Amino acid sequence: MDNLQSELAELKQFIVDLKADRAATKEKERREAWTKYVSLTVVIVAVIASIAAQWSGKYSSMTQMNQAQASDQWNFYQSQSIKQHLFEIGRPALNKNIDDPGSLKLQKDYEAKIAGYEQKKAEIKAKAEKFEQTRDYASKRSSKMGVVISCFTISIAVASICLVTKKKPLWFLSMLLAALGIVQMILVKVL
Repeated sequence: MDNLQSELAELKQFIVDLKADRAATKEKERREAWTKYVSLTVVIVAVIASIAAQWSGKYSSMTQMNQAQASDQWNFYQSQSIKQHLFEIGRPALNKNIDDPGSLKLQKDYEAKIAGYEQKKAEIKAKAEKFEQTRDYASKRSSKMGVVISCFTISIAVASICLVTKKKPLWFLSMLLAALGIVQMILVKVL
């Protein structure tokens, strides 16, 4: 009977310990419930960071594409200049035969071609400069998006450290960095 009494006492003590452990676990979960929100914040910031990376890639591609198009236009401009120069070099030889009607017609044709090349060059130059302006615009945006992505990356890292160390102020710092990144991202898109 003593054996039964001791086992009952052990069982009662086990139940008391189990209840105390359960209460402690519930209290710990209640105190650390905010960590769910930290995890959710990390996911949201990661999604926004991926959007920022897409924007950055778009601006980077736009920079490269417009640089290539501007270079193509400047090459075309140079070829038109060379052709114009060839006609300008040949023009003095035509001036020797001023009395010849065929020579006069050829001279007028040369003048018209030279004027045409001059007009083409002006159009090509305008296109090239427009591509360069777009390239510069996109390049500035791309570099600013790099700062935005850095803010989000640091925000995610700080939130991860917060989860490991259970230090709530780190979560607030993480959200502040994410907010700074979002504001900068909006400014890049709007301005």
